[in-house]
Amino acid sequence: MDDASRTPRTGGRGRTSAAGTALEKSMRVLEAVAAPGGPHRLTEVTAAAAVPKSSTHRILGALVEQGFATVEGGSRYGAGPRLRALAAQVAGAEPAGVDAVLERLQRATGQTVHLALHSGESITYIRKLEGDQPFRTASRIGMRMPLHSTAIGKSVLARLPAAEVSQLIEAAGLAPRTARTLTTPAALEADLALARERGFALDDEENEPAIRCIGAAVVDARCRPVGGVSVTTVTFLVTREQIEAYAPALRAAAEALAPLL
Repeated sequence: MDDASRTPRTGGRGRTSAAGTALEKSMRVLEAVAAPGGPHRLTEVTAAAAVPKSSTHRILGALVEQGFATVEGGSRYGAGPRLRALAAQVAGAEPAGVDAVLERLQRATGQTVHLALHSGESITYIRKLEGDQPFRTASRIGMRMPLHSTAIGKSVLARLPAAEVSQLIEAAGLAPRTARTLTTPAALEADLALARERGFALDDEENEPAIRCIGAAVVDARCRPVGGVSVTTVTFLVTREQIEAYAPALRAAAEALAPLL
């Protein structure tokens, strides 16, 4: 067999090429998306990954569909909830990691604690610690929830530019989840203004009847919200005043989570 016959063919599915195998290309695109300074433009990801633009665009589409990347501002790509969840799992393995922060918050409040990451028009729960009370909420890890009706979602919206909030509202709508859901832009903006002032958002039976939550955003180095943490209670056991008293512990947890996410 001569040297030419041993040279990998290019362009065939599953075969190697000058840019590497399909898997290698995908991994390089994923690394480029997750690189500091994001979200990144398509041209930036293409250059960093050293993958043809058409292939990069196709790979990015698959990564977005699977939740490993997200599109921000219509043309920039950043880390998606599944990628951030993997990072959180690695960080959580350390004593000072994500789980340790959430456990401290759960012990301080005695209530159910959630950690969720933001992607596009929704949040995705990646951690849940049950409270001490003899009840269980319906939420579960991997569940995607709206931004406008959840405490974490509203805490994320409160930290985004007004133009971006308007785009998200236009794209996702303000569907009523309960009779108490805020379903007009004016009502939601007034609530977001209050959340900015207080440093936490309140879901007062807006997403699920009899469930009350407070949430605080977790931000990255650029002060953009990547997700949030919440304390969840039931209305027949914990008053609004009582859950709002957990705000200092909640904000402390959000600050501690920021460098870990």
